[in-house]
Amino acid sequence: MSKLQHLFDNNTAWAKSVTDGDPDFFNRSAQGQTPEYLWIGCADSRVPPNQLLNLAPGEIFVHRNIANVVVADDISCLSVIQFAVEALKVKHIIVCGHYRCGGVNAAIDDKPLGLIDNWLAHIKKIKDHYADELAPLSLEQKQARLAELNVIEQVKNVCQTDTVQKTWGNGTALSVHGWIYDLGSGTLKDLNTDIESNNDL
Repeated sequence: MSKLQHLFDNNTAWAKSVTDGDPDFFNRSAQGQTPEYLWIGCADSRVPPNQLLNLAPGEIFVHRNIANVVVADDISCLSVIQFAVEALKVKHIIVCGHYRCGGVNAAIDDKPLGLIDNWLAHIKKIKDHYADELAPLSLEQKQARLAELNVIEQVKNVCQTDTVQKTWGNGTALSVHGWIYDLGSGTLKDLNTDIESNNDL
C-alpha cells in the first residue's frame, strides 16, 4: 500500500461527494474550461483560491508562485496570462497576496537564504521604493503594508504585459484587480486597484 494512500482515499471520497450532488459534473468538466477569472496568487498552502472563493473546479484559472510576483522574465507567469486572456477569454485577472507572507517577510528580514534570494529581489525593490512610507512602522505593520504594496505593484506589472496591452488595444474588456487575504480571519480585502484600461494606470 502506498504511503500516500490516504490522499487517494481523500480523492475518492471527494469525487463521490461531487457526483452525489451533480452526477454529470465530471463529464461536463472534461469537455473544456470557461473560467471568467485568472488568479495570480502566492504558493502558500494556506491560500487555496477555489476554496476561499467557494468556486468549483473549472471556474478559476490559477497561477501561483512565492509572494505572487509578476515579472517580465517569468515565462511561466506570462504564458499563463496569455493563455488565460487569449484562449480562455477570462474577463478578470486577480492578483491576490496575503498577510503574514513568508516571501514578503523574508524580503524585510534581508538575510541570505540561497537561490530564493534572486526571486525575493523583486520584493526588496518594492521595499526600497516605499522606504519612506515603511520606515516609521512597527515590524508587524511593515510586513502587512509591504504585502499590500507588493500586490499593488504586481497589478501594475500585469497591466504592462504585452498580452494585457494588446487586449486593451483591441478594445476587449479586461479588468485587473488587487486583493489581499487575511489568514487570521479567512477573509479577502479589496485594495481598490481595479484597472480596466491604460487610462486607469
